Amino acid sequence: MNNAPVVIGLLEDDPDVSDLVSAWLEGAGFSVHCYRSATEYRRRQGSEAVDLLLLDWMLPDGTGIEIVESIRSSPNSRLPVVFLTARDSEDDIVRALSNGGDDYLVKPPKQRELLARVAAVLRRHNVERGGGDTFELGPYQIDAQRRRIAIGGREIELTQREFDLASFLFRRYGRIVSRDALLKNVWNLSAAVSTRTVDTHVSRLRKKLELGGEHGWRLAAIYQHGYRLEQA
Repeated sequence: MNNAPVVIGLLEDDPDVSDLVSAWLEGAGFSVHCYRSATEYRRRQGSEAVDLLLLDWMLPDGTGIEIVESIRSSPNSRLPVVFLTARDSEDDIVRALSNGGDDYLVKPPKQRELLARVAAVLRRHNVERGGGDTFELGPYQIDAQRRRIAIGGREIELTQREFDLASFLFRRYGRIVSRDALLKNVWNLSAAVSTRTVDTHVSRLRKKLELGGEHGWRLAAIYQHGYRLEQA
């Protein structure tokens, strides 16, 4: 059974801050991917699906503002982003939020406030922790506990792998998920493995769940990036 935790990307070059915040997030049940530079984040983002990015403003090879602007102009523009920075002027906060940030935290971070703000941003973006709940997306009802998906009350027969794939995509609707990330999170395989199996399963899932736009949702292939579940 696949109960993949919510994944937080942490872009922070200070190892002390990174270790501390990672420990808080992991203690709260999140999985954390740490990046020490903008270059490392860009290099790894194609193979790692994160549900929220927590990032510093000043980085060794760029700025958090540049990262957010890049995200907002990309096919993955719905990714939630929270700033964690020592810059505390009103102008800086307004600039960060105006350029696509979802929230802003000033260092030094406070554990309870950080976790509460991360949880609030995730709720606003409809990202849920854990895999034991039931949720709806348009006419689709996803019952993670019973591992069933229905369209308007009509249950669709799926294999275990197809359900895991569908659940992973539905929880990340509106955001691109790469083939490598699907292999890692749904199949527990290395990105070095052929991605043809992902394409085959996605094609089968699209037909079974009628995700061609007829119910207002479609599972789209994004050239050279991966797949995105989006409103038609």
